[in-house]
Amino acid sequence: MAPKSRKFFKKNYSKKNKPKSKVKKYQPDKNKVKFKHIARNQESEDYLRRMRGAELKREARQQSMQDDSSEHDDSEGEPDPFEELLESITSKAGDNKKSQVSSDEESDDEGVEEEETEDLNQTESDIDHEYKLESENEEADIQDEEEEEGEENIEMEDQEIQENDAVEDEENETKEELPESDASDSEIELCDEKSKLKESEDPFSIHLDNDLSSGLLDAISSLEKNIEKSTIDWKSLGKLLFEIPQSKTANNTKPKALISLDDDNETYAKPGSIPSLINPSNANFIKNQIWNNLPKANQDQLEAHQNSSKHFTPLQREIFSIINNYQDFYYTQRNFNNAEEIRFVYSLHALNHALKTRARVLHHNAKLNKTGKDSNDCMIPEYCRDQGLTRPKVLIVVPLRDSAYKIVNNFIALFCNNDKSQIMNYSRFVQEFTGNELFFPKRNPKPEDYEKIFAGNVDDNFRLGLCLTKKNIRLYTDYYNSDIIIASPLGLRLTIGAPGEKDRDFDFLSSIEILIMDQAEIFYAQNWEHVLHFLDHLHLKPEKMLNTDFSRIRSWVLSGLSKFYCQTLLFTSHELPEFRSLYNNRMVNYRGKVRTINAIETGTIRHVTVNVPQIFQRIEVTSFENSFDERFNYFTKIVLPQYKSPTMAHCLVYVPSYFDYVRLRNYFKKEEVSFVQISEYSKDEKVARARDMFFHSSAHFLLYSERAHFFKRTRLKGIRNIIMYAPPAWPNFYSEILNLMHENYQNSRDGCENSMSVTLLYTKYDLMQVSAIVGSERAAKMAKVGKTTHMFMSD
Repeated sequence: MAPKSRKFFKKNYSKKNKPKSKVKKYQPDKNKVKFKHIARNQESEDYLRRMRGAELKREARQQSMQDDSSEHDDSEGEPDPFEELLESITSKAGDNKKSQVSSDEESDDEGVEEEETEDLNQTESDIDHEYKLESENEEADIQDEEEEEGEENIEMEDQEIQENDAVEDEENETKEELPESDASDSEIELCDEKSKLKESEDPFSIHLDNDLSSGLLDAISSLEKNIEKSTIDWKSLGKLLFEIPQSKTANNTKPKALISLDDDNETYAKPGSIPSLINPSNANFIKNQIWNNLPKANQDQLEAHQNSSKHFTPLQREIFSIINNYQDFYYTQRNFNNAEEIRFVYSLHALNHALKTRARVLHHNAKLNKTGKDSNDCMIPEYCRDQGLTRPKVLIVVPLRDSAYKIVNNFIALFCNNDKSQIMNYSRFVQEFTGNELFFPKRNPKPEDYEKIFAGNVDDNFRLGLCLTKKNIRLYTDYYNSDIIIASPLGLRLTIGAPGEKDRDFDFLSSIEILIMDQAEIFYAQNWEHVLHFLDHLHLKPEKMLNTDFSRIRSWVLSGLSKFYCQTLLFTSHELPEFRSLYNNRMVNYRGKVRTINAIETGTIRHVTVNVPQIFQRIEVTSFENSFDERFNYFTKIVLPQYKSPTMAHCLVYVPSYFDYVRLRNYFKKEEVSFVQISEYSKDEKVARARDMFFHSSAHFLLYSERAHFFKRTRLKGIRNIIMYAPPAWPNFYSEILNLMHENYQNSRDGCENSMSVTLLYTKYDLMQVSAIVGSERAAKMAKVGKTTHMFMSD
């Protein structure tokens, strides 16, 4: 009989001092439990017996084939040297080292036992976690005892199911992935030639298989880059700017001699090209496992577009045509209408890339096992270099847990057709990535964009590793055992740490091949320094080598060129200088990069409903470094004195940057200016006090930070005059702030009915924000004309 678990003794110990109940307790049938354990042991023994029989048969076939070949060779003349090599290698005993991806899947006997142990431990931990949650809501001792006894039986049944699934998955994976031993060498070579021909056309292989030539490397890494620019117009994305590096020398296709056993020649990587639109009826090198589930998984988006194909919407088709060509992509027109389309298409691309990486590693493992080659014994072929320094290949950075929850659900829909039973730790994932929602008042509701941004779980500190197997997705895997990592900027910052910290870790970022950053405008509201911090730690040399097989590492990884092979996808709702800087300096993919350059026709100024003069005042600055001091001096010496008079009371000073906010706050205190302040760090009681004093004329100025408005959207009342220290980073905030000057929000007793004005200060470095407010054409004229003051009036 199987030994009793600690939970069983814990339950019995806790019941010793409880009064006996008249209700008959549930007693499990010990004979049934015993027979279940016996049956489970018999199944394991039967499986091992079948595996041993299969090995004996395989050895008998190989022996017979060797005998036949030896007789044939004697009749022909000289023996085949390949057969001699194969015969000598197959006689060696011992276990070969497995690769990073197949370390938990490829072994036949030991792998099954490890898989069973992992699944059992994981299942027990999940059940223990659920048991703790249920025990917190116990209402009566008698009901708890019955539920606990019933849960023991369920645990044992779940363990048996997990064991059987693990054994069956390992058997099927071994059968399907390893080549059949009775297949002839000519058939295998023919299949390999066909697969190589097909892979040579796959953008995945085109992008990763070849080294960079010296000319192309100079074109993307030198100070004087050789970039070919061209523009095209597509129906959904609009106008696109392609920037593709071009080698100055014509040696991109020159064969490169490599030292290998088979004396193959590898060509240099070719520069990128402008992609053509994909045919939505073709698989487009998408794995069949994903392609078959694609229409149903994308059903919600397809139903919203009547003229779309059965697999992609028009927008998804154009985006996938670019990202499937492995070029960097910067999209600046993300909104709430196309958000799910974008999220789905980059989830498809990330999952497809991870599955291709896994399939290639397993295929090469199978070929090496067949030929008996081991990286410890001899040099492996050059084409088997298919790995990086660490296992993670895809990094997806999103701001909130709710976004990560939707991405994982996209993976589940594409990978296993929404079969949650194939997702390990899914119950824990749902518990941790849902809930924690904000309350949105029905009376005086928040703006629509605020409710959509902060819908769902709004926690911004998380990290999640995903590991792909043949049939399952494992959640909460360790970084170094994960294929895909989903994290927030804050979560990555806490993991990476700072110089001098003991527990910092960033080696898992050394071999990232796809970087996806969605909702980057929220990164800017949270802390843009976190984004720059984890970008600085991408593709660095690892401090520790964990299970790294250097014979399988790609040559360009060893040369330190990983950043030139990394594809970066950046999705935002509008442009900012920080985003453009990331595009210009961080996106260095040798295949090129693409961004949208659609002009803004009217801007958000059209949403202003109050009839008030709006003055845009340009500040002449000498350089970007001096612009901060010159803006401050212009404000304190020219603008602020004009608004200190009593007729200009109820003045709101809107400050986008928190550093400028602190600087102005210190200046107001030093000069003893009558003001109150509201920032993102202000407590609720201080916010209420500041609003009351400002509304009842107890304070002349209200200093208001942009992040406070982003995270709280406080409905300020009593505003008569507005000074915008710089253009808002979010264009819609301009109209939101100005519309707070409506008559319904005013104090009728303040005596300032006839004094209302708006002044916005900007420099030549703020033209992106100004364009989003007044439109691209108007902003260009404002920058070119000689006068520095422009006034607008709303109709």
